[in-house]
Amino acid sequence: MTEYGSINLQKATKDKLEKFNKLRGKEVKHGEFWDLVVVTAADENQKSAYELQINEKLARKELPLGVSYHVFADPSGHKIGNGGSTMHSLQLLCEKYEKALSGFRVILIHAGGFSQRLPNASALGKIFMALPLGDPLYQMLELKLAMYVDFPAHMKPGLLVTCADDIELYSVPDKENIEFDRSGFTALAHPSSLSIGTTHGVFVLEPEKKSGVCEMERGSCFRFLHKPSIEKMRTSGAVCQREDGFVALSDAEFVYTDSTYFVDYSTAMKLVSLLQEVGPLSCEIDAYGDFLQALGPGATAEYTNNTANVTKKEGSLVEIRQKMFHRLKGTPLNVILLNNSKFYHLGTTEEYLFHFTSDPCLRAELGLLSAAFSISQCEPSEISTVCVLHSILHATAVVCSGSVVEYSRLGANVKVGTRCIISGCWIDTELSVPNETFMHSLCVDVNGTTAYVTVTLSVKDDLKQSVASPAEMNTLRLFGSTLGECLNRWGLCAEGLRFSGDKSSCSLWNACVFPLCPDLRSSFTMTLKMVQALQDVNSEFLLPKGTKMLSLQEVLQSKNLEGMLKFRQGLYEEILREK
Repeated sequence: MTEYGSINLQKATKDKLEKFNKLRGKEVKHGEFWDLVVVTAADENQKSAYELQINEKLARKELPLGVSYHVFADPSGHKIGNGGSTMHSLQLLCEKYEKALSGFRVILIHAGGFSQRLPNASALGKIFMALPLGDPLYQMLELKLAMYVDFPAHMKPGLLVTCADDIELYSVPDKENIEFDRSGFTALAHPSSLSIGTTHGVFVLEPEKKSGVCEMERGSCFRFLHKPSIEKMRTSGAVCQREDGFVALSDAEFVYTDSTYFVDYSTAMKLVSLLQEVGPLSCEIDAYGDFLQALGPGATAEYTNNTANVTKKEGSLVEIRQKMFHRLKGTPLNVILLNNSKFYHLGTTEEYLFHFTSDPCLRAELGLLSAAFSISQCEPSEISTVCVLHSILHATAVVCSGSVVEYSRLGANVKVGTRCIISGCWIDTELSVPNETFMHSLCVDVNGTTAYVTVTLSVKDDLKQSVASPAEMNTLRLFGSTLGECLNRWGLCAEGLRFSGDKSSCSLWNACVFPLCPDLRSSFTMTLKMVQALQDVNSEFLLPKGTKMLSLQEVLQSKNLEGMLKFRQGLYEEILREK
């Protein structure tokens, strides 16, 4: 990216944030903002969590007022994917608003799922992940609404589809706007390296290839590729040659990848009619791969039989894809090439730590702080190595480089090591957290009693890695130790390890290795002693006899949202008094 392009990007981002800040807590006029804001949830439990937080935001006047905010849970039973969630949400909107929906501008944010790769967002949702930005503090919901704040005034009635764990920053030429005024689908497209293209959707543009010399160009897509190989990109004509201009890459070759897209009302109704035809979904539908591959003049039905990128293969998937292809075939796929844009993903612990503590680009472009809405000695700086959000730190507490502390209270002489994530914790005086440790405290209801569990992992551990049975548990590692070694250090019997839920898939997600404690402080302290026992080969920590152990899966099933939010509210009020 040229220096001019970088300056444009920073200025455009600042302008959007300022515009959104003026709308927070104000009654918006018709056409000034979205008519409907819809957030999807994985189930009814998650829906309740989201609604509780949105209502709290509205009460605090952290969101624009006079707007209808909805949370729609996926139907119980089969997983239906973000494509299924899109169709289901549209159907619910049709039932609620009937013909009036044809005049609405709707943003649909996919926030369902349990965030197994970033578990501090598992309980309360990725869409409510705190950002070191704004006063009142921004969460991902506010940032999404801010980055798209200009869209409603320049779009026809329809639906904008986006996801909760990515950030798109972009600039457009002066006196020009991104306009969603065409029929069919209109997608935002970002210049990306060919390697990034292998994990995203890639647009094959119509033959009049774009050069990337302007900040924004409009075009049409001949064909859409879903997570293609580099060879496939080349043979399909997706690869573009870089010229001097606004393309923010040093690579000589690049492709345009997907992020957010708009569907006009009449096209959206095709998805509703398809859902009505096929009945309740029994397979996962991808809102990108399954919708967009059916579009454009170059689309073929070949992809409908390709299940290489499917997590779980259901028998009905191919049939529904084929029906979708024939229903959408011939629908245009328009593209808006945002040549001066950046795409950031915040879906994993590694990405989270990097972007919040080490990435100078995102810090400069968004104006991120070292300490946001906190009582902390971490002063804002241009080059930060820590990130403290909505937390209270004693003046003698130390947070080492590369670490994030959110919604927590740290006592005197507490030390948090390097590259740690501390979330929702109350850390007593003199305690020290080892390097690269993830610790997240949650409030739960168990047998009618309120209690607390602190979940801990290495930031490098993989919650999603699974084995077929408990007998293979030593394939799974926690802080570099096998589960068997962990149990020995904690004075537990390996034969007594319990896995919750489906025993045919055993992982750190459903391994019952986190102790249930009566209060927040003792929960953190006990779990920290377990971690320290794993760090020191010459030590062990014997858990008190009869300690009930839960898995993260069980914790989320029994979470007490009011308890977690009450702790955050206490921090909020104390920080406000201090300010």
